[in-house]
Amino acid sequence: MGRWYGKLLGVFAGAALLRVNPLLGALIGLLVGHAFDADWFRLRRDDPYAVLGLTSDAGDEEVDRAYRRLIGQYHPDRVAGAATELRQQAETRAREINRAYDRIKTLRGRK
Repeated sequence: MGRWYGKLLGVFAGAALLRVNPLLGALIGLLVGHAFDADWFRLRRDDPYAVLGLTSDAGDEEVDRAYRRLIGQYHPDRVAGAATELRQQAETRAREINRAYDRIKTLRGRK
């Protein structure tokens, strides 16, 4: 079951804030609460699986394969002879990939 407390708080807050029409306020609060419960307002950068181009139900082998493919592509040593801007972009992307891979391994209990 998903989260529900945002909807509940939204109903009460909406009804209290819109005292002229509490039913309309409760409905608006319910919709806003649902948006928070569904993480519509969360930045998607938090998702380490999205950085690797995977979904959260990917297996360990898929995660390792995606990591190796991406780090091989964006490793700073691969673009050592490229322009400075390209090297900086590759370094930034490699850091993101490493961070995402470490986060996934931590979440899954390193093996």
